[in-house]
Amino acid sequence: MLRGFYTAAAGMLSQQRRTEMLSNNLANANTPGYKSDQSVTRAFPEMLLSRMDSESIPTKNSLSFQTSSPIGSIHTGAYIQELVPLFSQGDIRETGLATDAALVEENMPINEETGLKSSLLFAVQTGEGGLRYTRNGRFTINVAGELTLAGNRVLSSTGQPIRLNSDQFKMTENGLILSEEGGQVAQIDVRFAEDVRELVKEGNGLYRTENRDLPSAIGLQDVAYQLKQGFIERSNVDISKAYTDMMTSYRSFEANQKVLQAYDKSMDKAVNEIGRIG
Repeated sequence: MLRGFYTAAAGMLSQQRRTEMLSNNLANANTPGYKSDQSVTRAFPEMLLSRMDSESIPTKNSLSFQTSSPIGSIHTGAYIQELVPLFSQGDIRETGLATDAALVEENMPINEETGLKSSLLFAVQTGEGGLRYTRNGRFTINVAGELTLAGNRVLSSTGQPIRLNSDQFKMTENGLILSEEGGQVAQIDVRFAEDVRELVKEGNGLYRTENRDLPSAIGLQDVAYQLKQGFIERSNVDISKAYTDMMTSYRSFEANQKVLQAYDKSMDKAVNEIGRIG
């Protein structure tokens, strides 16, 4: 009986967390470069049930020993193991702003270990000096003339912030920034994530890595991309699918809730009626 309580409650918690994930995806449907999350649901470890018994040996001292007979296996519910971002290309939308840049992947290798396609990201430096990565190309120029993203400085291929005199510049498809006079200012650094599982979401469209910095994608073989000035990459959230998944998750939550209520009524009868002493 109590195991049924835990199983139904585990299902409710899993669907609640999945609903929160889908709500966050929908809230960021218009965030440039946002990558939608997917949930990975797993069952708790399977348990083997056995019937415990004892047998006696007809000896002088009446020896007895424990025996067990396997009954079968039982699962104890499900849980959300992790949230995994989906690094598929979002739609490209024209903005006309010179500081906007969309990162368009043309040819990306598949990771042999995971079977997932690798990905490309911009490299930015936080105010504390940390290295972060993003697909959001809605850049601006701060008062110091640096190309930034929400206060984080966009890095060049040399690992330095990109300084501009004005927003009157040109950006080539390989990320070279040319001044109004035609001189080369810098090249926007693009990093290569061979295994996208290394990327950890931090919020505000930023990712970090735990063990090592991502290598630069500039000059890598089997990697082809282009930067489009005056465009941004939209989020890859499928709104209609997210709404459908949310309704499915809500119905599953309700079903587990009714099971929990049924167990509660059974326990109430067992305590207050069956177990009553006259």
